[in-house]
Amino acid sequence: MDLDFSALDAFLDETDHDGYLVEADSENSDQYYLSGFDAPDPFVTLYDGEVHLLFARSLEFARAKRESRAASVERYVDFDRAEYVDEHGREAAPSYVLRDFLAAHDVESVAVPPRFPLAVADGLRDRGVEVAPDRGDTVAAIRATKTDTEIDHVRAAQRANEAAMAAAEDLIAGADVYDGTLYHEGDPLTSEAVKTEIEVTLLRHGYALDETIVACGSDAADPHERGSGPVVTGEPVIVDIFPQDKETKYHADMTRTFCRGEPDETVREWFELTDEAMAAALVAVEPGVTGEAVHDAACDVYEAAGLPTLRADESAETGFIHSTGHGVGLDVHELPHVSPGGEALEPGHVITIEPGLYDPEVGGVRIEDIVVVTEEGHENLTDYPVELVV
Repeated sequence: MDLDFSALDAFLDETDHDGYLVEADSENSDQYYLSGFDAPDPFVTLYDGEVHLLFARSLEFARAKRESRAASVERYVDFDRAEYVDEHGREAAPSYVLRDFLAAHDVESVAVPPRFPLAVADGLRDRGVEVAPDRGDTVAAIRATKTDTEIDHVRAAQRANEAAMAAAEDLIAGADVYDGTLYHEGDPLTSEAVKTEIEVTLLRHGYALDETIVACGSDAADPHERGSGPVVTGEPVIVDIFPQDKETKYHADMTRTFCRGEPDETVREWFELTDEAMAAALVAVEPGVTGEAVHDAACDVYEAAGLPTLRADESAETGFIHSTGHGVGLDVHELPHVSPGGEALEPGHVITIEPGLYDPEVGGVRIEDIVVVTEEGHENLTDYPVELVV
């Protein structure tokens, strides 16, 4: 996949740094994006106009030469690690190796991501290398604008997501009902059982999911409550699924709220308002519009109905108590922001739109689609119905 690092080149020129340094395993999205390499143990990536990799051990050496986008791949052993261990000890030796690695590429000063390991930075400084934090998180900002290939990865993830959502909905809709509790194959249908069905469906499609949300009743009043226990009739059930492709590493994200049986009047009203807020936010999505303006469109709907939002009251604990959305890609939450202070949207930004309402006395309602900003406006990558009662 061809990626454009011209913004990183410009950042290095503007800040007068010789290179950009990342030390992390490939679970770190900046690391994976820059290196193009998937490894479970931390390794070093240097960008100085080209990509250079450094590994503590030889375990990943041959594979990195085959699979990464690096111009060069080197190991600690190539920089006399054993001698440095003998002379300075095991803890200090890596900083001497890393100093020599940088010197071999004529790098005397580096910018690093905001969450760069402190011990590594201090070790480099002790060896005379200038290390400065990239407070603007340049690589994360580059990642926010997706290539066509990346958008296709998200689109594929969303198709798997919809299969998992259908499995969850079918399980809830097809369950037996006894005394207001749902049953499946003779046992109470629990949030945990619905999550298992979601995870199994995703695995069959080649996707992974460490966590998902299936929150019923009062659990749904907390936007990030994972949910537990039996699913009951007449209560909203928030199902929020955000799978990651095990091969490409790209995510999707979608939420639906279901109710088995007749919801009370407040839940139905909230659902209709949330659907309206979502439609208003979607209409606002186009290039040049800020994420804040998209968020405002959703807030306008709720506030016109007399419901609390964080925009109107920063201390609100009920109502619309989170942002309208966020970027999605290698991370399930990444740039751009679709919230107060959110930056201007650009073609290639992939974002969620997910308004919602929450109150422990009622439960919660949330609807979420994932869209890509285009030259003309946006494309909704979600093709799943929005229906409350199942």
